[in-house]
Amino acid sequence: MLKFEIDITSPHNKARLGRLTLSHGEVETPIFMPVGTQATVKTLTPEDLYEIGAGIILSNTYHLYLRPGEELVAKAGGLHKFMNWKRNILTDSGGFQVFSLSKLRKISDEGVEFQSHIDGSRHFLTPEKVMDIEQKLGADIAMCFDECAPYPCSFEDAERAVDRTTLWAKRCRDAHRRSDQALFGIVQGNVFPDLRARSTEELIKLDFPGYAIGGLSVGEPKQNMYEILDYLHPLLPADKPRYLMGVGEPEDLIEGVKRGVDMFDCVLPTRLARHGTAYTYRGKLTVRNAAYREDFTPIDSHCDCYVCRNYSRAYLRHLIKAEEILAHRLLSYHNVYFLVQLMVKIRNAIREGNLERFSEDFFSEYRF
Repeated sequence: MLKFEIDITSPHNKARLGRLTLSHGEVETPIFMPVGTQATVKTLTPEDLYEIGAGIILSNTYHLYLRPGEELVAKAGGLHKFMNWKRNILTDSGGFQVFSLSKLRKISDEGVEFQSHIDGSRHFLTPEKVMDIEQKLGADIAMCFDECAPYPCSFEDAERAVDRTTLWAKRCRDAHRRSDQALFGIVQGNVFPDLRARSTEELIKLDFPGYAIGGLSVGEPKQNMYEILDYLHPLLPADKPRYLMGVGEPEDLIEGVKRGVDMFDCVLPTRLARHGTAYTYRGKLTVRNAAYREDFTPIDSHCDCYVCRNYSRAYLRHLIKAEEILAHRLLSYHNVYFLVQLMVKIRNAIREGNLERFSEDFFSEYRF
């Protein structure tokens, strides 16, 4: 089940304000989706995420297949019941993890043989197997199995990945049966416009309810990513959601929205938190630094999250230095809140017709 409606299109750029209705409720777009790789957004409870305002989170098929296994999740009643999450979930296909995490892998048109990064056991994933896993997990949106070419790579390697992604997309579509789960295709092509155009054209023929843009934010310069988004904008169906995979830096959220992207996800909020770093409207703040030992101000005076209302930089630095897990939890809460609320501000700016002014004001203060 998926319904996507666009309420406002910005006259000054390509931004869209819309509503995405899925089996577990409606969310406004553009939206940031916190990543709960292993059926949990690290250190945060579902109640935290409700309070933060998350309407959809992402979990990872590769990790859940390896541990605890899709059969166990299915016995629990699906991923929503297993993790006690009452809103929407998107599961990626695990393709990126297969290619980036596995120690040994062998790829063919049939599928991917790989070695588990956990225990070294060998596995073989086909598009049909991935669809079986994702349907048993039962997320509201499932992603097709695809091949993500690395950056940099040759045109020939990127072309082979596009061909295989199309082949696998057809097989995923044919194997997918759940009517309450939307299946998205993934556009590949690395930084080559011709390949991006071919991938888009081939996937549109398969008529997916939504389209993801994969293979970006994998090491290429940001300008390359923005150019590919500009190039894809007129090629992708205007009436279907567009999801930029694995992208979540504040500057990329704003630039992506201005280029017509509706959905984003990224592990950075919780990963940065585990390294003692917080987002602020002036840029990233490394709270573990000695400069904050006696700083009794909040992480960000412009933020009204629970952490900024109740705790100081000095206290958070103390927790980090003492290796208390509460530091990870509080910084994760703040960082996820920061990005979710940044999207609220972006949506309000689109609604009020002043996204360009909002963007200029944001970048006048924010330091990369």
